[in-house]
Amino acid sequence: MRHINVTVSGRVQGVYFRASTKEVADSLGISGFVKNQPDGSVYLEAEGESEILDSFLAWLKTGPATAKVDNLQIEDSHCKYFKGFIISR
Repeated sequence: MRHINVTVSGRVQGVYFRASTKEVADSLGISGFVKNQPDGSVYLEAEGESEILDSFLAWLKTGPATAKVDNLQIEDSHCKYFKGFIISR
């Protein structure tokens, strides 16, 4: 089990990014959360098997069709053992 903290910057708010992220996380069996940041970025924490998180990160590099991802900041962290994946307000 691996835990990652990710900050996604670019045109990632107002483009269905959080909802799309939840859909992809749910389909992959990833747990954690996603939320908008005041600076216009999106922050998320995700947990799952390393190979599955690699697939998730590959999707995050582009996001939904209406997004424009400029950068991902990825940091490994300690597992928190989330139950499911939620959109945080």
